[in-house]
Amino acid sequence: MNPFNRRAASRIAAASLALAALASPAAWFLARETAEEAIVSLAVEESGRLLRSADAIDLGGPQAADHARQAATAIIGGLFDIAEIYDRKGAKLAEATTSQGHELEHALPPHGAPTYTASSYESLKLDDGRWVLRTFVPLRAQGSGRMEGALTGYFEGVRLVPSWQRQQVMQASLNAALLAALSSLGCGLVLYPVVVRLSKDNERKAREVLDAHLSMMEALGSAIAKRDSDTGAHNYRVAWIAARIAEAMGLRGPPMQALIAGSFLHDIGKIGVPDAILLKPGRLDDAEIAVMRTHVAQGEEIVEGIGWLVGARDVVSGHHEKWDGSGYPRGLAGQAIPLAARIFAVADVFDALCSKRPYKSAMPFEAAMAILTRDTGSHFDPTVIAAFQPMAAAVHARLSAIDENDARHLLQERVSEHFHLAPPPEPAPGALATA
Repeated sequence: MNPFNRRAASRIAAASLALAALASPAAWFLARETAEEAIVSLAVEESGRLLRSADAIDLGGPQAADHARQAATAIIGGLFDIAEIYDRKGAKLAEATTSQGHELEHALPPHGAPTYTASSYESLKLDDGRWVLRTFVPLRAQGSGRMEGALTGYFEGVRLVPSWQRQQVMQASLNAALLAALSSLGCGLVLYPVVVRLSKDNERKAREVLDAHLSMMEALGSAIAKRDSDTGAHNYRVAWIAARIAEAMGLRGPPMQALIAGSFLHDIGKIGVPDAILLKPGRLDDAEIAVMRTHVAQGEEIVEGIGWLVGARDVVSGHHEKWDGSGYPRGLAGQAIPLAARIFAVADVFDALCSKRPYKSAMPFEAAMAILTRDTGSHFDPTVIAAFQPMAAAVHARLSAIDENDARHLLQERVSEHFHLAPPPEPAPGALATA
């Protein structure tokens, strides 16, 4: 399982468990409430039926108390252990209890005269663990010459829920909680392959976009290098050297990606320098040098206009700055110079010294390192030089006799590593033979 799949699995599992932990108690509570309401609804319905059949709805006449006692006696012992009937002013007309109801009367909290207008109930757990439901039902007239729905009295019933019914309610609640938990976990199991599939599709599309970006970066860098009467090998080599130094210094992720892009496109601003100056074989005069130096600002404008290249700006804008502040265009000094630009400066000068150009021969390794050592603390960041020195000989040996294709392959290896792409194909037999 790759790292993303592991992270996705762990996060979906954590979310599913959290959902189960929340849903299970909620399902348990709702199932218990539903069971209570079902018991109470049955009790209310049955009490209303019995009250109507006993003609107890007429609680205002001279026989109201008799009607109430008959109704209370008829109701008791079935769904209720205590049955109380009140007139419309809240005065108790009758009460009937079972033996259990008589015992419960002393354990129930007292309440005032009834004044409610809608049916309701209370669920009470007594100190000894028994579960009691207390229902409150307003009695209303239904015909017999009176205004339909007029309040005529109140009925209150108390039911001691038997142990078998408590167990039934508890089992139903537990089943609902278990079902909610299993549903939450099952949802996670169903979501995982969907998330992985969508992630793979997204990753594939992201890689396609990244490949297109890197191809464009390579085309831009090569075009600028060749316009400058050079091959693209310098860009490949210097970006590879910069990546190796940065790896030794612990750079990873977006900072490393920005360094590689910036190293490859460091001179992209030269596209705006006139050929008469860019390709002049002799020394430039002061005015021409001023024009040549505008390539930094032009390079900044180019990369800032391309969103995915914004990270390259540090190298493009700072690759001519020097540690002691004598560089250009801003005269930055020390750590005010972006680290990527300080790393690139070492890689750029080392490759320029050790590479053969049409106007010069390659400098021996020892001479090149002597110059870098001499200019440490003035041109170069001492920390970067300290990271480069242990690998310098191996870097020089690897690059000393390779062509542009070989240099391109070396950089592609670093791009694959730091941009998380598939490894590049192996070079043709004999390539990198001197590595």
